Amino acid sequence: MAEELLQTQAEVDEGNDTSTILEIHNLNFSYGGNLALKDINMKVYRNRITALIGPSGCGKSTFLRCLNRMNDLIPGTRVEGKVLLNGKNIYDRDIDPVRLRRSVGMVFQQPNPFPKSIYENVAYGPKMYGVRDRIALRKIAQKSLQQAALWEEVDGRLQSGALSLSGGQQQRLCIARTIAVEPEIILMDEPASALDPIATMKIEELMRHLAETYTIVIVTHNMQQASRVSDYTAFFMMDENRSGYLVEYGKTQDIFIQPQNKQTEDYISGRFG
Repeated sequence: MAEELLQTQAEVDEGNDTSTILEIHNLNFSYGGNLALKDINMKVYRNRITALIGPSGCGKSTFLRCLNRMNDLIPGTRVEGKVLLNGKNIYDRDIDPVRLRRSVGMVFQQPNPFPKSIYENVAYGPKMYGVRDRIALRKIAQKSLQQAALWEEVDGRLQSGALSLSGGQQQRLCIARTIAVEPEIILMDEPASALDPIATMKIEELMRHLAETYTIVIVTHNMQQASRVSDYTAFFMMDENRSGYLVEYGKTQDIFIQPQNKQTEDYISGRFG
């Protein structure tokens, strides 16, 4: 299996049209004594959208949280291997996880705006990192809301409560809050699964726009969504011990049209999962 993965990665590299921002080497992750992820090796490319697909429980969200050390917040976890961000291992002892999460932001499945005003939600991160000038903060808020395709809908009522927004608007607000601190990478854990089709379409359009500036890694159970929005797709499965592993990784059009692995083909075609 390792040989097949190396070959797949080499093929991806050969046809690559952009630079690497993340490199994952021999990543193993355990909850207590249970191995949740086994021997993950892959690269993430700058200003591209990478989709993580696979059946429930195969470790997609766990892997996503390994990329900004959100799993550090769970007691009894253990990480082996390396996750290199611009060549630096994010699990080195000199890395501050809080500052890491400024570079690698995250948007969750359920919209989770703070119970504050729309403005305070977006300004929260810049304030935490030392921006105090009111004019500067307002410019950051406006720019972030514009990038998140929300400005026209909230202009003139920035002091209104964020919880008064619709679900789709709340999720775009959470995206604005994430990009307000100018991350390099945005992690998205099923960001549209709680939204209606129209709000989902807006989030997908937004992702394609944001990829011009940011690198995006998204977990999705929606095969159509993965095929629509992503440039690269990684397919995860579970082994007999319920450990997640990477089956196949490549350009999305290749994964969906000509998968190299029978398990990938079966999953894509809906034979299981």
